[in-house]
Amino acid sequence: MKVEELTAKILDANPNMDRYQLSIAVSKRSDELLNGSASKLNIDPKSVKAADLALMEIAEGLIVVKGFVDAER
Repeated sequence: MKVEELTAKILDANPNMDRYQLSIAVSKRSDELLNGSASKLNIDPKSVKAADLALMEIAEGLIVVKGFVDAER
């Protein structure tokens, strides 16, 4: 899935989050991945950029961004 599609999916699922807040969440998760945190997806982390992997994890709901979780989830 393209970065634009993942971003749209996340923002549609979390209407109280904007793209700037999402970029901060992706940045923090990217830092964690680069510092040795294990990926929550079954993807080789060396084959995908850390920022793309972080975005995929957030889009799949594997990483919850505190303060922006929809109450229905």
